[in-house]
Amino acid sequence: MPQPSILKSALTFLLTAPIFGAGLIQPVNPPVTVHEWGTFTSVADANGHSVQWVPLEGTADLPCFVHRMGSGIFKYVTLGLVRMETPVDYFYADTPTKVSVSVSFPNSLITEWYPQASLPSGFQGIAWHDLSILPGTNAPLPVTKNPSRYFAARATDSAPLRSGNESEKLLFYRGIGNFDVPVEPVSEGNGIRVHNIGSEPIPVAILFENQNGHIGYRVARGVGKEDANLYAPELTASLESLRADLISALVQEGLYRKEAAAMVETWHDSWFEPGMRVIYLMPRATTDKVLPMNVSPAPQETQRVFVGRVEILSPWTDHTIRRAMETNDRKALDQFGRFLTPFLARIRAKGGLTEAPLASSYVDQLEASHGAEPAPCVQ
Repeated sequence: MPQPSILKSALTFLLTAPIFGAGLIQPVNPPVTVHEWGTFTSVADANGHSVQWVPLEGTADLPCFVHRMGSGIFKYVTLGLVRMETPVDYFYADTPTKVSVSVSFPNSLITEWYPQASLPSGFQGIAWHDLSILPGTNAPLPVTKNPSRYFAARATDSAPLRSGNESEKLLFYRGIGNFDVPVEPVSEGNGIRVHNIGSEPIPVAILFENQNGHIGYRVARGVGKEDANLYAPELTASLESLRADLISALVQEGLYRKEAAAMVETWHDSWFEPGMRVIYLMPRATTDKVLPMNVSPAPQETQRVFVGRVEILSPWTDHTIRRAMETNDRKALDQFGRFLTPFLARIRAKGGLTEAPLASSYVDQLEASHGAEPAPCVQ
């Protein structure tokens, strides 16, 4: 009968020997690369501070297969400082493997996600405990009959994933945050002063404006303790140049080019809609603080690139809303979407607003509907 030492040696050999025919040793935990991008949207007051608004409002942009809070819960989470929009996580590996992923969102809420995941009490985080990374496979992915911005995020070389019985090319989640964003844009004269309240430099800050389809933007880099002063841009730029600049900035921060292009494609119609805003890159340390992530086993590389967006009540936006309220121009009001209510609150506080009956009634109906139901999904 073989001695225990001989059995132990034989077992060690079998576990460590090359798998003949495959040509490679199969590691216990294959190297994994994780890349994440996402957005934080907020609305500034006259001093640049974030204001409470209704971030769950908006048009339908998510497929109906995406999981979300029940409508009864939505009614109690209508207000927030920040809308965390479409964080997505891509995974890259040479061989199939499994990982556990968890994200915390302290004092905030996870509201939508896919594929299926575990959510702790209070929705202040999300976890995929047994996520399969399946490179080289081609599992069918869920689709919809109608278009959705959700699908642009799939246009990368990342590995297919599986959680439970649901497959996808990425992990997706959204939420409502209650934290101070690092950028405070303050109107000064004919421009904006970008103030960084955080401890880390802002890699890139872009002042963007769209007036009736005419666009312009100015760029500041490395905004630290000293504020960046950006004059109101001349409206002579092209969306093509802005998209190229954004993609380059995202790649410089660590995303692969296809990931950066997918991010800009996902959000170009929203980031570049009418109005004025500061679009900035969130410092990595700030992202890790407000949205801690853990992947186990630890990846060989993790990149997290978030874009912040702060909406500003510019002179043009102020004038356009005032004029629309005076003339019952609902179409002009609608172009400001979910930001109309916080903008109109500021305009009313400043005074001098004439409100025609039909426009006033329309706004009253919008405000009365806050929290009634979440935005519909895309079939």
